Amino acid sequence: MGYNDRVKFSELRGLTLLSIEGAEQGSDRVIFKTRQGLNFIMYHSQDCCESVSLDEIHGDIQDLIGTPILLAEESTSEEHPPEEYTPESFTWTFYRLVTILGSVQLKWLGTSNGYYSERVDFERYIDG
Repeated sequence: MGYNDRVKFSELRGLTLLSIEGAEQGSDRVIFKTRQGLNFIMYHSQDCCESVSLDEIHGDIQDLIGTPILLAEESTSEEHPPEEYTPESFTWTFYRLVTILGSVQLKWLGTSNGYYSERVDFERYIDG
């Protein structure tokens, strides 16, 4: 799998998803394959003192398959620390996808000691 440069999550808008792999709680990567032949990966390259993973999924992933994406938006928040523990630093990243069938929100949690990235990377990649 060859990675390309980061792209905006909104690039999914107008595309039709054939499959989504890894969309489950605790996952550290989600792969999107489109009817148009474009592939995308959402992940975080882990370093020493950080953790970034998919925390929750709201909605039915199957509502995103086989129909064009009408909305693909990303937002972040540094409010409301996770209940299980209080890290030195945390970032919630929300990814919302909408089709005519419904909407899905992928909620990622990034934690660190404050000196490392808590971002989720979104990249187009070449399969092969």
